[in-house]
Amino acid sequence: MTNYKQVVYQSQLDNKSKLVLRRRTRRRFNPRIFIDRIIETTAIASLLLTGFSGVGAMACWGMEIIEINANPNIIISGWEYQKNKSLGAMLVSFSAFLGSSLVGASFSIQRDKF
Repeated sequence: MTNYKQVVYQSQLDNKSKLVLRRRTRRRFNPRIFIDRIIETTAIASLLLTGFSGVGAMACWGMEIIEINANPNIIISGWEYQKNKSLGAMLVSFSAFLGSSLVGASFSIQRDKF
């Protein structure tokens, strides 16, 4: 027998040979938990993207130095643009991390009723 709010399960017979029924209510959608998980996922993803963009920027910086030392006639190398893109992505993702952390902290303070 199913209902929208509860599901009835049939279990084993107890010592007195009576049928024992257990009721379990369905899990409801909790927007607070959903928002917390979105904020947590955003913070973790933006931190990872910050780290990978930083490594990419350092690699491009190294390649730029190698290219300039190999051919001193080059004024602007192609690696400088790639380095600037990586640094920009790093800045944006770190800002997203700080923003999501701030929003998560303000939600937790609001729930604690300080």
